[in-house]
Amino acid sequence: MRQVPILILSMTLSLTGCVSERVVLLPSKDGHPSKVTVRNENGEILLAAPYEQATQRSGYFRINQADAALIEQRYAPALSAQPPRERRFMLFFETASDMPAPDSLLTLEQVKSEIAGRPAAEIVIIGHTDRVGSEDENEALSARRVETVRNLLIDGGIEAVRIDTAYRGEREPLVATPDGVSDPVNRRVEISVR
Repeated sequence: MRQVPILILSMTLSLTGCVSERVVLLPSKDGHPSKVTVRNENGEILLAAPYEQATQRSGYFRINQADAALIEQRYAPALSAQPPRERRFMLFFETASDMPAPDSLLTLEQVKSEIAGRPAAEIVIIGHTDRVGSEDENEALSARRVETVRNLLIDGGIEAVRIDTAYRGEREPLVATPDGVSDPVNRRVEISVR
């Protein structure tokens, strides 16, 4: 799931009791197009261009283009306080192994470095297998892979409370294969750092 950069700029109550709220779609740092739907009890609107803004007053939206320089200047403290974007890493495994392949141990060092650069990092580890073996065996293997990677991170100084885990067995392959077919890309652990 792609993160959409938005900024809820203000929510004010006027002397007449009308609530005014503004939402601005910020440009994505990687240049990919993004969009966001803003909803309330009266309907919804779509923001799909950088610095497009929706202003809500008394329950109704108005869309227009915000001045990028003004947004950057006026809300600089809020914009600079945004957390870094999520980073994803993949570690790969040999058939039936619960220890990452040697190249993936280098990737694990990159993961540790990314975590170290984030003061309040959240880590999610998800284990997968290929389609060799039974579903039950693959479920257990993906759980062992997750536990191995979790322990490697903890041994590297990462606090256990910052790590969430899940395992999928053979249910979510990157490459669809028939049952019993070995594919190295499917034998993986995905790590998300946010």
